[in-house]
Amino acid sequence: FSGTANVDLAERVVKRLGLPLEKCAISKFANQETSVEVKASVRGEDVFIIGCGSGEVNDNLMELLIMISACKYASAKRVNAIIPIYPYARQDKKDKSRAPISAKLVANMITVAGADHIITIDLHASQIQGFFDLPVDNLYAEPAIVKYIKENIDDFDKAIIVSPDAGGAKRVTSLADRLNLDFALIHKERKKANEVASMVLVGTVEGKVAILIDDIADTCGTICMAADKLVEAGATTVHAILTHGLFSGNAVEKLNSSRIDTIVVTNTCPHDRIKAACPKVRSIDISSILSEAIRRTHNDESVSYLFTHVPL
Repeated sequence: FSGTANVDLAERVVKRLGLPLEKCAISKFANQETSVEVKASVRGEDVFIIGCGSGEVNDNLMELLIMISACKYASAKRVNAIIPIYPYARQDKKDKSRAPISAKLVANMITVAGADHIITIDLHASQIQGFFDLPVDNLYAEPAIVKYIKENIDDFDKAIIVSPDAGGAKRVTSLADRLNLDFALIHKERKKANEVASMVLVGTVEGKVAILIDDIADTCGTICMAADKLVEAGATTVHAILTHGLFSGNAVEKLNSSRIDTIVVTNTCPHDRIKAACPKVRSIDISSILSEAIRRTHNDESVSYLFTHVPL
């Protein structure tokens, strides 16, 4: 089954599995309450629901919760929630007084709705897996990114991998090790959420192709400022590779006027409208990773192969 947020990804996944996308009527009442009606029998079945945390996040989350609950009440044997982008993932800790830990609240809601297993991609913080008392498979886009860099970036062996903030250091060092490349970091100081005050580059990028790596691009302010910093420091070209391209607010205008040559995102959320508005945007299809994870989960096989390889 699929929610309404990313039907294209769901269709790609079921096509690779050779299965139909079962029908589920999703609509809204006049007062904007979400209505879900599962059209296929799920009694005793292993159910996989592809939901999404992008776009209208709250509506999509509620849609996912109601679909999980509907399948559970319809006597499904096991309900697996496929959440390519985990909603509220950036609110994963108490970083100031009286701040909520919303990622934990979402975990509780999904658990109470009746999910038995979660599959997601590149959690903002891996510790979110610990918010659940049920199995969580946090798959990585890294193998697909490595494949893209080798096949599409000229002279990638002369490139440098750059993290736009200190929080992404682990992600960048892992990727740099796999490609046998150097890495650099940009330290940023924020005035408030989604607003960066200053940036300091740690590392040498002069005369190199800079590849910016991050997990989420929301308003794209950080990534555009990072690109400016890299060009000023002597980088010849700048590519940005991001797992989840949310592109909120005026992100497209920022990208069009930025010094980034190409912006590469995975299709964890739909980008057709963004691609039409910004010719720099490219897409990596991760449906092969999700479809193989579904097949292995259903057959009770290990998914650890997917942490380092892209299925054919």
